[in-house]
Amino acid sequence: MTTTTALDRRDRLASLASNLGARWGAAAHLFARLGQGSPREVLDAATDEALAALDGALLDAAEAQLLAPPHADPAWGPLHRAPIAYFSMEFGMHESLAIYSGGLGVLAGDHLKSASDLGLPLVAVGLFYRRGYFGQSLDREGWQVEHDRVVAPEAKAQRALGPDGAPASVEVETRDGRIRADVWEVAVGRVRLFLLDTDVEGNDAEDRRLTDRLYGGDERTRIRQELLLGVGGLRALAAVGIEPGVLHLNEGHCAFAALEDVAQRVDRGVALDDAIDEVRAHTVFTTHTPVPAGHDRFAPPLLLEHLAPIGKRLGLEPEALLALGRVRKDDADETFCMTVLALELAERVNGVSFLHGRVSRAMWHGLYPERRRNEVPIGHITNGVHLPTFMAEPMKDLLDAHLPAGWEAEPWRRELWEAAFTIPDEALIAVRRQLRAALLEDVRERAAREAEARGESAEIVAAMRQALSEDALLVGFARRFATYKRAALVLRDRDAIAALAGDADKPVCFVFAGKAHPRDEGGKKLLQRVFEASRDERLLGKVVLLEDYDIGLGRALTRGVDVWLNNPRRPKEASGTSGQKVVFNGGLNLSILDGWWAEAFDGGNGFAIGRGDVYADAGLQDRLDHEALFDAFRDEVLPAWKTPAWWERVRRSLATLAWRFNSHRMVRDYALGSYLPAAGDRLS
Repeated sequence: MTTTTALDRRDRLASLASNLGARWGAAAHLFARLGQGSPREVLDAATDEALAALDGALLDAAEAQLLAPPHADPAWGPLHRAPIAYFSMEFGMHESLAIYSGGLGVLAGDHLKSASDLGLPLVAVGLFYRRGYFGQSLDREGWQVEHDRVVAPEAKAQRALGPDGAPASVEVETRDGRIRADVWEVAVGRVRLFLLDTDVEGNDAEDRRLTDRLYGGDERTRIRQELLLGVGGLRALAAVGIEPGVLHLNEGHCAFAALEDVAQRVDRGVALDDAIDEVRAHTVFTTHTPVPAGHDRFAPPLLLEHLAPIGKRLGLEPEALLALGRVRKDDADETFCMTVLALELAERVNGVSFLHGRVSRAMWHGLYPERRRNEVPIGHITNGVHLPTFMAEPMKDLLDAHLPAGWEAEPWRRELWEAAFTIPDEALIAVRRQLRAALLEDVRERAAREAEARGESAEIVAAMRQALSEDALLVGFARRFATYKRAALVLRDRDAIAALAGDADKPVCFVFAGKAHPRDEGGKKLLQRVFEASRDERLLGKVVLLEDYDIGLGRALTRGVDVWLNNPRRPKEASGTSGQKVVFNGGLNLSILDGWWAEAFDGGNGFAIGRGDVYADAGLQDRLDHEALFDAFRDEVLPAWKTPAWWERVRRSLATLAWRFNSHRMVRDYALGSYLPAAGDRLS
């Protein structure tokens, strides 16, 4: 009887282990009861006795979380008839599937997770990058070295099947040929993620490499990837029998999906203007950055090479087709912008914070010259993070003990978080001590291993094994090393940072991590500056730079640090979500008033750098922001550290920020404010 029960449970667990949702919530608790490691590793090592003794209620809860179809919640009404199709160039669900580079991808992953948790009918479409995003190491001079990863689709996904049970595949036409792609499916809780892969027979060598790397290659590679994502992605949904009711374009990379939707309607006999109106009515577009490099532009010959077949279906001459992606429609010298195309084909458009919405309205005002700037049709839905993924278990246990029951299921309810003010100092201190200790152990082991691998001296390796004082204020900085994020701002004055780190009463230590894009020389130089500072004898063991930043390392850092540092050059940080993860683990933010922090900071729930002033002179901006950063350390952060005032700020951070900056709230905002109205337009 025991053996039969164990075998039955092994079969049930096997269906859970292949789902990325097994990394969070009830399923994560279930596998943690069985052992350490990935769900598949845990299952393979589990004994029959352990399986038979497993709590059956926990197994039932995990299956309900991951395998039950989205329940017929009346709130999602027409979306059950025709789901949301969420398109994104990258998805960051877990570090084991490296098809993401940074915040855009992690945000997309959190969106899928919350959609699953909320039972929202949503499917997702992306590309399967067989080499993912690059692995990173640093040489002895601190220069970034990129390494290929290899991700076999069979290890992470299964072939998507059409209604007839045959493996799904698609073709996308260009003027000079066809690109073929197989369709893979990844389960993310109850959300189905479809990924296109061009490493298939029938493609030439160029196209077989098309889905090799995320953000690799030249402009020709990029436009072909985006054509595959948009046009091929919409066709992939049809191939698996899904007709979406709403298109959500997560950044302009996906805009060809809406154009293909228009073309399909024209194919069915709908007039072009009517087809555009229909597509606009059910399309949602999220723009993610005010940085020009984030808005893809293509030269007319390259664009026409790839869109000629769609242009023919639409009955558009080349200049009329190009005008769909131009701010100045008649300017033959203007390149084709994917963001402009998305703005033209989406009725509901949003930035990712209040400030970013305002910046975006100014940025794209030229498309709407007849309107005042504040009337440009771009709103905002501020980003949030997936609480079950990024909150540490000890912090969840603490909140379970003090917040009302059900807080985790409905974290957007402000009144639930008021109870955070009742958490005693002693309880917060105990949890924070535990999380800091876990991080310190992890950082020391990583830093020493990395120093050994690059052949550094025994003295440096030993310093890494003892890095980051137990008594110091621990400050974290980890994100993409784009130059506007100014990773080395705090290191601008080496003497000043050495004095801060060496303070006898309240010393400060720093841990950094991040990757620069392989073609971003400025970002690589910032990495090198941080590395050089970490090898200054005054800062050795007090400033640590870790290699190969990914979701796992980000999760560890945001759980363990006391302060999260963010100092972009305002207003270039559209949202920034890493600091939101710190909130859920009892850390505090020290940030420029940009992105989400501009609307989050209330004077007592963290710390601000400066007052949000913006100067045209970048050098002056950097100097003044550096001074403001050290003023904040001296006048606010360090005086509060190790005092009751610190824990009062932590409680206020939880009470005022947690309910606002979680991805359940974010996805509900999309559902209620964008998806349901769009679905109503589509199905009316």
